Amino acid sequence: MAVAHLVQDAYQFGGYLMPRFHNINGERVQFTEAEETTWDAIQQEWEDGADARAMADIRTKRDNLLAATDWWGASDNTMTDAQTAYRLALRNYPATYTADNSAAWPTKP
Repeated sequence: MAVAHLVQDAYQFGGYLMPRFHNINGERVQFTEAEETTWDAIQQEWEDGADARAMADIRTKRDNLLAATDWWGASDNTMTDAQTAYRLALRNYPATYTADNSAAWPTKP
């Protein structure tokens, strides 16, 4: 197989060009050009959604932390100022999140 063909039907992985293959009935069959194009589009779509997935994970964690403290607000309980501040900080956390994840999670009182 010519080097030009390998480069055309390959993708970048850790600095190395590696062809993609299917496993069909135990045999490795290299992707066609159309399959490579389709797979590249799928990978790009996944990479483009990384920020949205990260925010969804953050909101899920935040929601779980809030749910774990819901009992603080029961009618027979009075929340302390620290508890109120903690829950407010949790609700506001997604707005303080940065891409480098430097914003620390609020500390539970």
